[in-house]
Amino acid sequence: MTALQDVRVLVVENDEMSAALLQMQLVQAGSVVVGMAATVAESLRLLQETSPDVALLDYRLAGNETSEPVAAALTARGVPFVLATGMTAEQLPASMRAGVLLVKPYLSADLSRALVRAVGRSSAQV
Repeated sequence: MTALQDVRVLVVENDEMSAALLQMQLVQAGSVVVGMAATVAESLRLLQETSPDVALLDYRLAGNETSEPVAAALTARGVPFVLATGMTAEQLPASMRAGVLLVKPYLSADLSRALVRAVGRSSAQV
């Protein structure tokens, strides 16, 4: 059993290949992927329909969208998130700093640690 066993994860990633790889990594870690979204609208819809324990967000999405509205909705609902990006914390909008930063490129172990940190942060605030 891993630290991510049965943790419900919402994945927001617009690159299909990256999304498929993330899904595989999460399932191998024992997580349950509750949804895969490529756009802000799709992400917000899935957030309404599912109850994720944590979300994994890519910062830049298709069509010049960013995941900022998704991060705001997650924060409002008390759902922690991991932000995967090539940007540094200083380059990110303040609203995105509530999440755990995962700098690209990263390894599967880095992803797992970031998700565990995010879930742990949320649990500590309860």
